Amino acid sequence: MATRAELAEFLAKEFPQTKCTVESVGAMTATVKHQIGVHELRPGATVAGPVLMAVADVALYVAIMAEIGIIPLVVTTSFSINFMRKPAADRAIVGKCKLMKIGKSLAVGEVSLYSEGLAEPVAHVVGTYSIPRRQ
Repeated sequence: MATRAELAEFLAKEFPQTKCTVESVGAMTATVKHQIGVHELRPGATVAGPVLMAVADVALYVAIMAEIGIIPLVVTTSFSINFMRKPAADRAIVGKCKLMKIGKSLAVGEVSLYSEGLAEPVAHVVGTYSIPRRQ
């Protein structure tokens, strides 16, 4: 297992381009946050879809490594997103992940994405990740 601090340090070192921060990790769960600025918006003052997808991807990645330890080559094999409502342009995006299954070679989880402070999700994601063989 990896702690929130270890995962935050790993992301900062290996993915310095991400704006996602690790807010919490727990049993089969993780929460990440991405602050939104003008560069994350698309016309119509809404958060761009690729930003939402990135937040969900990081949430799943973090949740998996919180369970199995930091294994950098855990990779996305399947990713499906449903955009449900317009995200607020002036609020961070929060991704709340719940893992559904972790096997020897695959992990499956779901992420609900929210505009920070609002109750209704803006998107829902289901993803499958490949876990490399452990030496």
